[in-house]
Amino acid sequence: MQDKDPSPQAPRQVLLFSGHRVDLPGRVPPRFPVAKVVRAAEVIDAAVAALGAGPADLALTQGSSGADLLFCESCLSRGVALQLMQPKAEDAFVEESVRASVDGDDWMRRYRAVRNQTGRAPQVLAGRDPADAAVADAFERCNLWMLETALAWGPSRLRFICLWDGAPAGGPGGTAHLVEAVRGLRLPVIWLDARRL
Repeated sequence: MQDKDPSPQAPRQVLLFSGHRVDLPGRVPPRFPVAKVVRAAEVIDAAVAALGAGPADLALTQGSSGADLLFCESCLSRGVALQLMQPKAEDAFVEESVRASVDGDDWMRRYRAVRNQTGRAPQVLAGRDPADAAVADAFERCNLWMLETALAWGPSRLRFICLWDGAPAGGPGGTAHLVEAVRGLRLPVIWLDARRL
């Protein structure tokens, strides 16, 4: 795959992010407990800083509670253009993936702050394409859609960052799924190991 021709609108780099949501109470084994949020924010911010991210770049993620929103906050603090890309209508996505979390009210406040700073509405995955019959889950389709969107600028611009525990997916459409898709294309992964927070 070749990069698009450079243009004034082309991002210097495209930061694609996927990461775990904060654990629900009683999750066994723990994956991303709420006590690790501050440390996760530091690790994610350090990864974004190491890429020299700034206003010439574009960031893509869904915006779930936990790692996604921490990534959003880091990018916005550096002036990176952020586009949220969601698998379903925003209200439904927020209820399921933000408000339903531990400390849901706080994550809702953070989501609204991110949403207001982006200056643009989230893009929402279109209805299921019959050609995608093998990909039934909306979150899996959203992962692939985000990856395709990032790659449209050319693979050399892609910077895929994940906060992941290294375990297989616990369900469809999680971080492990997107890691597998990126690795399947033999593209690099900036892996922030959730087990070491």
